[in-house]
Amino acid sequence: MHLLHSADFLRGALQAAATACCLHPVPPPLPVADARTRKTDLVFSQTRASRPLLFSTHASSSSASSPSPSPLRESLAAAAESAKNAATKPEICTADELHYVPVPGTGWKLALWRYRPSPEAPKRNHPLMILAGVGANAVGFDLSPGASFARHMSSHGFDTWIVEVRGAGLSIHGLDSEPVNQSTNKSACDKNNPDGVVPKQQSVMNNGLPEARQNSAVAAQIRDLSQRLVSIIGEGQRSVSPQMFDLQGRLVATIEDFQKQLDLIVLYDWDFDNHLEEDVPAAMEYIKNHSKTQDGKLLAIGHSMGGILLYAMLSRCGFEERKSGLAGVVTLASSVDYTSSKSTLKLLLPLADPAQALNVPVIPLGALLAAAYPLASRPPYVLSWLNAQVSALDMMHPELYEKLILKNFGTISTKVLLQLTTAFKEGGLRDRGGNFCYKDHLNKCNVPVLALAADQDLLCPPEAVYETVKLFPRHVISCRVFGKPEGLHYGHYDLVGGRLAVDEVYPGIVEFLSCHDKVSSGDDSD
Repeated sequence: MHLLHSADFLRGALQAAATACCLHPVPPPLPVADARTRKTDLVFSQTRASRPLLFSTHASSSSASSPSPSPLRESLAAAAESAKNAATKPEICTADELHYVPVPGTGWKLALWRYRPSPEAPKRNHPLMILAGVGANAVGFDLSPGASFARHMSSHGFDTWIVEVRGAGLSIHGLDSEPVNQSTNKSACDKNNPDGVVPKQQSVMNNGLPEARQNSAVAAQIRDLSQRLVSIIGEGQRSVSPQMFDLQGRLVATIEDFQKQLDLIVLYDWDFDNHLEEDVPAAMEYIKNHSKTQDGKLLAIGHSMGGILLYAMLSRCGFEERKSGLAGVVTLASSVDYTSSKSTLKLLLPLADPAQALNVPVIPLGALLAAAYPLASRPPYVLSWLNAQVSALDMMHPELYEKLILKNFGTISTKVLLQLTTAFKEGGLRDRGGNFCYKDHLNKCNVPVLALAADQDLLCPPEAVYETVKLFPRHVISCRVFGKPEGLHYGHYDLVGGRLAVDEVYPGIVEFLSCHDKVSSGDDSD
């Protein structure tokens, strides 16, 4: 189909899907003075991409004469307070506890989903940190009681924490928000609220960004994009199915509203290195303090970008000759070098160029998937090829797959995508300056690593996983590929949520973590 293969339309669909499926902006930050004089516990509830954002707030004023707390003390106090309010955690959070840990100097509070270890399980020495993929939240690790990666790990005695980095899931920005009373069963994009933003929030943001709204440099680009989409659709209308044309009509009808959203999502201004250098260390420090580890270490599992973050951390620590604080690492479908593979992520390369991506700050992955899901899961299956990007045939229960698609993905900062695309170029993934190759120092790693791959992973094929695995010293690395030529195959997400993962994947992970859960001595090199 002509339209499906048009790079212009693909870019346009990514932009327009944000408004078509009600992309929710992040609340604006408070002035620094307000942040220091108030302590606020916010709990966000975001169900599916096409539903409004709900939140409640409990604030208490502190004395103006009180000294300003240190960033670490402020982080611990705020997170401890949020832990006490477990009863208020949103319905979407199925963890035992929901914690918030501030990232010093950023205004962000990361959401940490905690699953307490089973009292019947063996006592473990280290907590377990889990990092999700790009644009993903914690939901995918806890799809149901019978298909929960996180619950499985906690049932084996691991104090399990899923980290939602900035911009993901329930993580929040700013310390002050007004409560909103709006049903989750009603779309924010209706006739009374065409902008898809709750009225109170809309007012606060508009007052804070008057010049941005009036002088937005994106306005002309959005108009050009709208005209281009209309032209493309006009040319390809005859060759496109009615279902696809309905989707295109929906996107075109809402394309101009995206300009309004752009002014409200200016906070999406971070890259991969911000996650690596700020988010992950803040989460690790909090988890270690809360779990009271004897040697100051933790175990870590990363899926997709989560595993890339762990690889990058190990490389940085090797280069700087410092301890990583990790007792053992498991990566699922991750690599820092995709140059030799046929990863379908290469299709995103045209979107990486800021000019081609129209200089927008975000890629609304969750909104796009939610918009495309009906066309991928129902006859005549116009977009059925999308399913294979996530899961192999017959590997996920339909209801769990639907939950994964509709609730596990959000909006991606364009800068994160830009940096990740360096993994497809010579030398592999680089830092934001382009001077540090994260693959170059993995040979100095002394942390045990288990790298798992899926035989039919189209996003991170086994050959991409091997490109990273071969860089480690042989005595610290283990690797396994799941899927059988004569049996069921594994896709990108099946290592976490596939129907066979509980019996085939999880046991090996538990065995590896248990083996490396020993408390290290004070002179240990890591």
